[in-house]
Amino acid sequence: MTRYSDLGPDAPAGPPGDAVERAVDQAVATSVESFGEQPSTPAMPHVRGGAQVAVLMIDLSERRIVYANTTALELAGDRPVRLPIGVREWSEAARLTDLDGRPYTGEGSPLARIASGETVSGEPVALHGPGLMPDRDGVPVPGEGATASSTLVWVTGFALADPGAQGQGTYAQSSATGPGRALAVLLPLSDSEAGHGEDRDRMGFLRDRAVLATEMSFTISDPQREDDPLAWVNPSFERLTGYPLDEVAGRNCRFLQGPNTDRSAVRRVREALRERRAITEVLLNYRRDGTAFWNQVSISPVHDGDGELVNFVGVQSDVTERVVVEQERRAALADAEAARAQLRLLAEATTQMTTALDVADACRRFSRIVVPELADLCTVDLLDTPDGATRERMAVAARDADDEALLSRSGPLGAVRIEQQAETAVRTGKPYLVQELPDDGREVHPDDPEAADAYERLRLRSAMVVPLLGRGRVLGLVTLSTQFPYGRRWTQRDLHLASDLAGRAGLAVDNARLYEVERAAAATLQHSLLPALPQVPGMRVAARYLVGADGNQVGGDWYDVLPMPDGSVGAAVGDVVGHDLSAAAAMGQLRGVLRSYAWGGDAPGPVLDRCDQLVQGLDIAAMATAVYARFGPVGPDGGRELTYANAGHPAPLLRDPQGRLHRLDAHHSPMLGAVPEFGRAAGAHRGGATVPCAAGSLLVFYTDGLTDIIGEDADARTELIERTLEELPSDADPERVVERVLEVCLPDRLDDDIALLAIRLDHPA
Repeated sequence: MTRYSDLGPDAPAGPPGDAVERAVDQAVATSVESFGEQPSTPAMPHVRGGAQVAVLMIDLSERRIVYANTTALELAGDRPVRLPIGVREWSEAARLTDLDGRPYTGEGSPLARIASGETVSGEPVALHGPGLMPDRDGVPVPGEGATASSTLVWVTGFALADPGAQGQGTYAQSSATGPGRALAVLLPLSDSEAGHGEDRDRMGFLRDRAVLATEMSFTISDPQREDDPLAWVNPSFERLTGYPLDEVAGRNCRFLQGPNTDRSAVRRVREALRERRAITEVLLNYRRDGTAFWNQVSISPVHDGDGELVNFVGVQSDVTERVVVEQERRAALADAEAARAQLRLLAEATTQMTTALDVADACRRFSRIVVPELADLCTVDLLDTPDGATRERMAVAARDADDEALLSRSGPLGAVRIEQQAETAVRTGKPYLVQELPDDGREVHPDDPEAADAYERLRLRSAMVVPLLGRGRVLGLVTLSTQFPYGRRWTQRDLHLASDLAGRAGLAVDNARLYEVERAAAATLQHSLLPALPQVPGMRVAARYLVGADGNQVGGDWYDVLPMPDGSVGAAVGDVVGHDLSAAAAMGQLRGVLRSYAWGGDAPGPVLDRCDQLVQGLDIAAMATAVYARFGPVGPDGGRELTYANAGHPAPLLRDPQGRLHRLDAHHSPMLGAVPEFGRAAGAHRGGATVPCAAGSLLVFYTDGLTDIIGEDADARTELIERTLEELPSDADPERVVERVLEVCLPDRLDDDIALLAIRLDHPA
């Protein structure tokens, strides 16, 4: 016994026809095919490919055909037929004969016998003349004695009323249109089933297999009565549903519906009946004993000769097996698609998490990955204490942006069930599922009306609390929720997916935390290596250092200002190749070496030569660029003499008091460490150049992080720096100078470190 719980969700309904005639054709033909699929019943005669089924409605009192579908009218050939038409006249128009081609005499025609109230349970006849239905190859099928232009059809018919029955709720008693009607169905037969001559004894076998009147479920309703009640059902309907005629006559057929019948499908049927058009739907119906079955219902309107609606004819077919197979197929496809979607989500999460820049970024990325792909709402909280007593909300995400403001505070999600599971998740490190959350916010927050209102506005349905695990420790909690009307109740399968995602997020958060600790240590190291700018009488100094995006808050760029005992001042800017702790350490060593040599009073060229020798001899760094300039003692007018040497570094820029800009590129030499034994074997050494600097002059040093940008011209970047300096006021303070240069010339993406140093010579007091 099959009940609803074994059938699955409702199946989609079939499309209605575009016209009454086409709908009747489709209703009967579809019902024949569905009937033939039932394993417990014999198969119907094969309907020739492409052929339609002819349907006739006969008025028994007048023996006239009051309704014929399009196929039935076409069988009349080239003779015009106007309804209503007598059965004899229609038979003559269609040239109906027996299989030997002999016309029927008297009441011998199957149609004539049906018109007199007799049941014809399948009988072959021949139709002759133009307009006949071709077989699948387009060639008419002849029988023995028939002409080459004949077609064989299988005639089945039965009366829809018993005029002599009393008190049985028959169609004859309830119909307002006459004493009764009969239904005739003509099925085209294939050549193999028609038989010839001696094979005509096979007709008995076919007749036993294809008793359409007794094996196909038919109903007739009376739309002229209130609520369109059933007026007649055939015995097949009684066997299909378990309801006898005396229980259903006078009742609307909605008694077959039950608690799980698709209301939208019922509404479509109701609308079609109201609009008097044909429709086919698949409904979950219930038999008299309460068992459920999938019922394909085809309903067609029947009109009289004047076009007035007189009845609805319904054909029912049990398609439970077909629907269940289709549901299983769809479920398998849905499972496969869900698995593919999960793999895509996991791959996307892995990609996003591995590129997170810090803890907050990792939390935000996770929340945006799971919403809306997995959840409707997501909160990410990190633990401030190991026991989870206090948490910091790091990220929120919601399908509806308006809900994110509600998620920013913990109150609305503070359902008792969620909080209990959250505490357990922190303690055990296991995920937990809350399949059903309360609808009433007062149940969640009985003492806080505002929080209760916010809870109800979130429309929570189901929740998961998943710990963020990083190297065996619970770092935080992820709370995922579904909402009405989008979401569904979650299952253990969803919990496994959420745990996998949270595991990747936890590892990313833990790595980000370690990275932040390392960055903090590196930043401390960097600041300890860079000097504090000294206060020099008659001179104002400003500097900036920016680390590249691919570095670790440390790098090889440096600047230095060194007042000398004789009143001169040394200034240096350099760049060690690399953007890591090794480069920073090499930079610190090189800066110390340069300071020590400069302190001895040597000229800039020899100072750089000795640095080069030390770099190569002690393997301090692979290579480095540097420029060292020495301001001589201040003169009576406040000016100083500037001597400089350059080892592969961008040329410093000097702006004189008149606003003219000079590029100090008179002397260049190789980078430090670039030429082995430079200055020894070849006898070469770095020279220097000297320029006067009047009071009010501005000297600017910078590293190639401002000019060497991927995809941009270095010379154009240098010219941009120069234009920026030229446009500044002549008395611009060095702090204003470095801020303006960075504001205008800083690249969109900082791939390399930047060191910037500005020195202005003041006028004497």
